[in-house]
Amino acid sequence: MFSRRLLSSSAPAALVAAFLVSACSDAGTNPQLDEVFSADQAVMNATPDGDHGHVMPGRTQLERLKAAGGKSGGGTGIFYHGGPVLQSGTNVAAVYWASAPIYVNGPAAGSGPGSADASLIGHFLRSLGGSPYFNINHSYTSGTGALIANSVVYTQYWANNSSVPADGANVTDAQMIGMLQSGFTSGALTYDASTVYSIFTANKVNLGGGFGTQYCAYHSHGTVTVGGVSKIVLYAAMPYDYAYPAACTSGLPAANGALDPGADYEVSVLAHEIEETTTDMLGNAWFDRRGYENADKCAWTWGTTYTTAAGGTANMNLGGKHFLVQRNWVNAGTGGCVLAY
Repeated sequence: MFSRRLLSSSAPAALVAAFLVSACSDAGTNPQLDEVFSADQAVMNATPDGDHGHVMPGRTQLERLKAAGGKSGGGTGIFYHGGPVLQSGTNVAAVYWASAPIYVNGPAAGSGPGSADASLIGHFLRSLGGSPYFNINHSYTSGTGALIANSVVYTQYWANNSSVPADGANVTDAQMIGMLQSGFTSGALTYDASTVYSIFTANKVNLGGGFGTQYCAYHSHGTVTVGGVSKIVLYAAMPYDYAYPAACTSGLPAANGALDPGADYEVSVLAHEIEETTTDMLGNAWFDRRGYENADKCAWTWGTTYTTAAGGTANMNLGGKHFLVQRNWVNAGTGGCVLAY
């Protein structure tokens, strides 16, 4: 997610152009860039929760933001600010907050292990850890210098049919955290400090209040009570990106054809949020001097692609299935957007 600032679609074209030029240089402070940032902050403050802090902008907002040549920060173009990372590995729980399955073959109701999720989302989450793609995050370290493990474990899902938000309804961060709290309280969810609770919704449910117009997803954190003790919970707001194809999908044919385009397009944004949570879980670890986290620096860029048998566009095969996943910024050498490390 685009850390700390969001490029607003309402910003004047000249200022947007100034932003894009500045984002691809190591120049000093740019007054026009600051003006864009101020406009962006005003837009975010107009949403129910204000500035989410870690949003992923839509393709139509930042299509020209290319990290290649856009180095800013240390020798690799990104640097460490002292905060925690998920150094030992990242767990993921999928929370499907809908009255019916969101994705083909996805869970309908109840909770269970990640291994029982037969959707394309489930397959992707089970195949992401240990892959050459996720190994890009192994180029980042903790505060002690320990390399982040190339590990993602899909531990659990919860298909929550209760108090489902209506199509188009705004859902605040407080409501999302409250929903997660209900899962911990009831036992439908197991709490874990290293888990990203990815909240998926259907249609145009507006997680955070700016879906489709200001961002496509975001990661954040909040506080829940478990066993009478306050705990930090990591979560990602994962609305249904296929509802806004121009803004929140690649615009390329779905990798697996007509099987489930919604899931096909969702996985790239999901990877974006998982890898950013891994390297910048509380927003104070790895980002560059403009606030871009690792995945932000490569948002909506694909590298070398190929055509699948289903007629889709892909750039990697994970666990025997094809996916189109955005590149990520490697913290090695001089840095850059890559698909594997």
